Amino acid sequence: MSGLMKVLIITYYWCPAGGSGVQRWLKFAKYLTDFGITPIIYAPENANYPTIDEKLAEEVPNVEVIKQPIFNPQDLLPKKKQKSGVANINKGGFLSWIRGNFFIPDAKIFWVKPSVKFLEKYIKNHNIDVIISSGPPHSMHLIAEKLKQKTKVKWIADFRDPWTTLYYAKDFNLSNYAKRKNQKLEENVLQNADVVLTVSKTIKEELKQKANRVEIISNGYDNEVLNISNQLDNKFSISHIGLLPRQSNPKILWEVLQEISTENKQFKKDLEISLTGNVSEETISEISKNKLENNLKLNGYVSHKKAIELQKQAQILLLLIPKTKNSKGILTGKVFEYITSNRPILAIGDEKGDLAEILSETKTGILIDFEDKTKLKSVILDFYNEYLQGKLKVTPQNIEQYHRKKLTEKLSKIINKL
Repeated sequence: MSGLMKVLIITYYWCPAGGSGVQRWLKFAKYLTDFGITPIIYAPENANYPTIDEKLAEEVPNVEVIKQPIFNPQDLLPKKKQKSGVANINKGGFLSWIRGNFFIPDAKIFWVKPSVKFLEKYIKNHNIDVIISSGPPHSMHLIAEKLKQKTKVKWIADFRDPWTTLYYAKDFNLSNYAKRKNQKLEENVLQNADVVLTVSKTIKEELKQKANRVEIISNGYDNEVLNISNQLDNKFSISHIGLLPRQSNPKILWEVLQEISTENKQFKKDLEISLTGNVSEETISEISKNKLENNLKLNGYVSHKKAIELQKQAQILLLLIPKTKNSKGILTGKVFEYITSNRPILAIGDEKGDLAEILSETKTGILIDFEDKTKLKSVILDFYNEYLQGKLKVTPQNIEQYHRKKLTEKLSKIINKL
């Protein structure tokens, strides 16, 4: 092991955290040693993660993890507020305003100073070759930026999501001062990082305006999605798996499903809307408003393994892009697991966004524009007819490039060039 190159990965989300934030670097860490690189993870010791998945640690049994305590002001909130889940957290209320204007760039800012102090020594004593920071939370980049200044070690800043143009940023009602401060911090990170990584073409184009070098490594799928097979649902199930914030609530879909249900009693009997994970209250009340509550199945949060099983048994997989100004570059991690499932994907989003290109290239589904009710209705009826004939399925193409090992190989090349 001693001859391998060493990378220090600074991330807020690590085992036992569940949800999408942990997957990207968990998978990179899992495969980096295959390419001659030893990952060392730096994560908070006492983080209050909204979801927990104990099983994930089994994927990286030999990865070294160093943890330090973190003070997070959100921990002072009543338990109900802490655990209300990300889907309901940003409602533009008083707490969001406090969070956006007093904790810049985010509530993890108090972890920066102690982490820099601890890691500066660690880097020197353990001959770290490259530092990698992953955000959000973007405070992770501030830790790495200061370490780069102090140690001169090369640094890769990974933007899983944008910073100042993140789709729910406006819910924080930022003052002009807070906006300017965020922009300045983001600019410094983009200019000082040796490489900026991100997940989609649109975000790359945006970051390129301020950064020296931006590379894309998308999210992907791993072997567990290929190894699980499942019986299909008997019902005509339209299944969404993962976070469903209010910005992604597809009002147009619930209206179309109600319309078809009114016109076709058998469709109403066959339909099941299956939502797994953290779902916004707005979504549930919109479903009720359209008299579809009897067709709704709420599964709550489940382990990653269970999520994949539910994916494989769905008749149709629902993929929702938040309807916001910067929606073109949003590519959620589940896209890449969805495309391996052999189930048709029904996506609602921007027809000119990055997702449309991936669905078309992999032949795994159809993307319908946010407002195109006519097309949405026609596509659902086509799917339903195929379901009745037992012919509803897709055969994915060109998906090997999205395997986590292939993506890690790409990352290893970037690290080695540094």
